[in-house]
Amino acid sequence: MALKEELERHGEWLFRWRSYLPLLILPVVLVALKDFEYLERVFGDTIDDLWQGFCIIVSLSGLVIRCITVGYVPKGTSGRNTKRQKAESLNTTGMYSILRHPLYLGNFFIMLGAASFIEVWWLTLIFVLSFWLYYERIIIAEEEFLRRKFGNVYVDWSEKTPAFLPRFRNWQKPELPFSFKAVAAREYTTLFAIIASFSFMDIVGDIFVEGKLDLAWAAVLIAGFMLYSTLRILKKKTKILNVEGR
Repeated sequence: MALKEELERHGEWLFRWRSYLPLLILPVVLVALKDFEYLERVFGDTIDDLWQGFCIIVSLSGLVIRCITVGYVPKGTSGRNTKRQKAESLNTTGMYSILRHPLYLGNFFIMLGAASFIEVWWLTLIFVLSFWLYYERIIIAEEEFLRRKFGNVYVDWSEKTPAFLPRFRNWQKPELPFSFKAVAAREYTTLFAIIASFSFMDIVGDIFVEGKLDLAWAAVLIAGFMLYSTLRILKKKTKILNVEGR
């Protein structure tokens, strides 16, 4: 099997299980949490708070990238499907006019902020290397699928659109209007994942280091779960978040 075909096969497998495989890094995170809040011990509370606030902003910027992307795309594209690749049309406007994989760029910032929140340098390094190896293969599989399905249309678009680093001068106005309902219906799980990740790390980290429960972060986690549950019920049990063509 040629290397390209092997990487594509690996990417298809990783694409199918991409929602669960990141959990494999959880044991590494637990090890890193033993050194939680290193900056607080060395530089004090102010620097620690500023750093953690910065990490939260980094993750939220990734969520913003995802929201801007999915708020404009039509139904059948940029979804959360895991069983197989699918695309009813090729997205080339909006975020897809300045880079080919805006959702993965959003994921990078979301996870980078979370990995850096613990304040352990080697965990951030492991994340960056793992992300590169992981998503490189998924991207190879995805782009081969799109090339076979859309042919020269995809090739022409990909030649002028960077894979991961935005080329802002290429911006083209999206064909559809922005939909807050579409964002709420498709990104409520991402929002909760961010809330749960930071809450888990701070709560468990404080237990490891200080032997106490951070009630503020526990309250944030509970509020996040209530918001997640509400939006999930609205999506699954009602038509409130339905948008025609999305």
